[in-house]
Amino acid sequence: MIIEEAKQVLKTEAEGLQSLIEKIDQSFVDMVETVNQCTGRLVISGIGKSGLVGQKIVATLNSTGTHSLFLHPVEAMHGDLGMLDENDVFLAISYSGETRELNNLLPIVREMECKIIAFTGGMKSTLARLSDIVIDIGIPKEACPMGLAPTTSTTATLAMGDALAVALINKHHFQSSDFKKFHPGGNLGQRLSMKIKDLMLTDDRLPLVNDHANMSDVILEMNRESLGAVFVVTASKKLIGIITDGDIRRGLGDNKNILDMSIDAIMIKNPRTLQPDQPAVIALNLMEKHQITILPIVNPDLIIQGILHLHDILGKGEFAFTAH
Repeated sequence: MIIEEAKQVLKTEAEGLQSLIEKIDQSFVDMVETVNQCTGRLVISGIGKSGLVGQKIVATLNSTGTHSLFLHPVEAMHGDLGMLDENDVFLAISYSGETRELNNLLPIVREMECKIIAFTGGMKSTLARLSDIVIDIGIPKEACPMGLAPTTSTTATLAMGDALAVALINKHHFQSSDFKKFHPGGNLGQRLSMKIKDLMLTDDRLPLVNDHANMSDVILEMNRESLGAVFVVTASKKLIGIITDGDIRRGLGDNKNILDMSIDAIMIKNPRTLQPDQPAVIALNLMEKHQITILPIVNPDLIIQGILHLHDILGKGEFAFTAH
């Protein structure tokens, strides 16, 4: 019974999020452009559960490069409104759109000439009427069986905040190096502060074949460490090329027997490389830019020193990046 109830809650909330997809329209674009062009901060306000969600949205925005702060509606009426100025954008959160403490604040915000954005499920509410841009976060029903406790609605609000944050990440061209700057104490921040030599695999972990090897040797060596690539080197271990599992798949697409093909016909010559003493953040940015997951690490004479995999920077299973 408990398991079924839990599944039903998740199903209801998932359906609520799914319903938001159809609500994304020009208003969302207008919101992103307004916040992106703001020369001040995005000030988010709400009370109760909406306020708690607003605080989380503020945290996400600040950590991804959008200057934000949370303003409690009641505290605002008792002096904290001094945090707001005409260069800011004001984002009000109220599912009903009839939160008295919040709506009482809006005429004052309007007098300060701040743009007002609303997150609400009440498209004909007082909040919607007083706002410049209205984002519809209405959901079919709450997961609470009585329909009273904010459940699906708070999830929807949070998800819309994430959608805003991610859209602004793309607008700001936010980079991994920026993430490091804002997260110096986090796991990823610590990794990005390291040098490549602290993360790369070396010695017996290096997938190497000499330039006289055949494709059978390449495949055996690739399978040995399962890193998805093999480096082609000379007898002195000077790097001359790389073969990835993707190169092998593309070779198979030519309807040829891959084992009969030469290394020279498959490998990528003069691949992108970095050196052991360079920061890991440089490697991550290079991987993101060129959409690669493996880098040969060499010395100035191109003698192979190590292999750096994306997973060793991000932490296996902990982080991921998404290409723009």
